[in-house]
Amino acid sequence: MEETRVRLTEFSHGAGCGCKLSPKVLGEILHGQIQAPEARLLVGNDARDDAAVWLLEREDETLIATIDFFMPVVDDPFDFGRIAAANAISDVYAMGGRPNLALAVLGWPLAKLSPGIARRVVEGGRAVCAQAGCVLAGGHSIDAPEPMFGLSVCGTAPRAHIKTNRGGKAGDLLFLTKPLGIGLYTTAEKKQCLKPEHTGRAVEAMLRLNKPGVDLGRDSGVHALTDVTGFGLVGHLSELCLGSGVAARVKRSALPLLPDLEFYIGAGAVPGGTGRNRDAYQHLVEPLEEPWSSIVFDPQTSGGLLVACAPEAVPALEAVFQLHEIGEFASPIGELVPAEEGRPPIRFLP
Repeated sequence: MEETRVRLTEFSHGAGCGCKLSPKVLGEILHGQIQAPEARLLVGNDARDDAAVWLLEREDETLIATIDFFMPVVDDPFDFGRIAAANAISDVYAMGGRPNLALAVLGWPLAKLSPGIARRVVEGGRAVCAQAGCVLAGGHSIDAPEPMFGLSVCGTAPRAHIKTNRGGKAGDLLFLTKPLGIGLYTTAEKKQCLKPEHTGRAVEAMLRLNKPGVDLGRDSGVHALTDVTGFGLVGHLSELCLGSGVAARVKRSALPLLPDLEFYIGAGAVPGGTGRNRDAYQHLVEPLEEPWSSIVFDPQTSGGLLVACAPEAVPALEAVFQLHEIGEFASPIGELVPAEEGRPPIRFLP
């Protein structure tokens, strides 16, 4: 089999973060498994946050640990490795940390795909690690029925710089640093109905590292931070709202979107993860018509940072966005407001 002619997405039943277990199933698996309190574990699996955070012996420094892997979201092996690495490293950025060390996780169907293709996947992961200033130091591999790749990543941050999804405050403004619609685009490509002019648009977004998270961690005016990945905008925003005890009002007209999402929804390019997200989270959002429902529940792979910051911190946030050349996302998509008993925490406005 010629490596240049392989379409990796043909060898997997799911794609990218869209192949995550549904939130409901994950809840069943983790039910009753929250660890006992541990003084040095600052963030654990009780918080539904992006990574675990451990307080080191030096009391002002923390270790951030995460793992993320998935099946091919694109056909090109090198791009698949780069996207999987960017997605895994994002969890460290979403905590306000800097990635330092990574280990690769590789599952490969040797009977179907050559080791040379796997080598290109790992090379892509290594390239992104180098871009992030993170050392890919080794890993673990198995012979698996479907190809999969990802990273276990460790990072560090001063304790004062750690950001979680539980610090949002009523009055905060919400920002999103990448466009929505990645799941729709990657599904359209797999179904071979992606418009030629949109080729590469989703890959470009997925490959953009969430490096602004390091600078946002330093800003005390940034109250909450997470990234929008497999559970979609509603899933990750609801975790922020419930963890912070607030509600959110989001302007649909302010959401950054990839072009022509309504066309792809009409063409049936809606990933299976969208339905799983809708089933799990629809009770947390006021009723929403199409095409918006399929957009805000769309599973994102290597999506953007969701930032909640005080209004007075906006100039500093805009400066960070300009520094990282993402100034087009320096407009709020909504705000956090006081929670209302008996009402879903998320409401989408025109």
